[in-house]
Amino acid sequence: MTRHNFFNGTFLLRLAVAIILVVHGAGGMFNNGINDFGNLFLNQVGFAPFGVFLVWVIKLSHLVCAVCLLFEKYVKWLGWLTIFILIMGIVLVHYKEGWFVVGGGRNGVEFNFLLIMALLTIMFPQGLNKAQ
Repeated sequence: MTRHNFFNGTFLLRLAVAIILVVHGAGGMFNNGINDFGNLFLNQVGFAPFGVFLVWVIKLSHLVCAVCLLFEKYVKWLGWLTIFILIMGIVLVHYKEGWFVVGGGRNGVEFNFLLIMALLTIMFPQGLNKAQ
């Protein structure tokens, strides 16, 4: 990989999204968040007995996606997977809270929406009309 490719026009956005995915992914691994979300939420809304397993898969996929974003490997495949996870987060958790994460509400969809748009921009840096 040449220096030009690594530090291209999407580098800062890739770096920002990668940091967000690492912090969000790793956070639950060290504060019992994975077990809590799996057992106390996902298992309760119909994913039992797989709630904890699903959260581990999601969090590990965030970490893999972050590394791949930095090195521009498997970006579209992992981007679509992460977008699917973010949409499911909207459907299961955030939609009922409204739009705002803070300010006009709490825990809303706006941050997931922004991450989805950022991932699409990384996946299609030339725009959707020139998607390959």
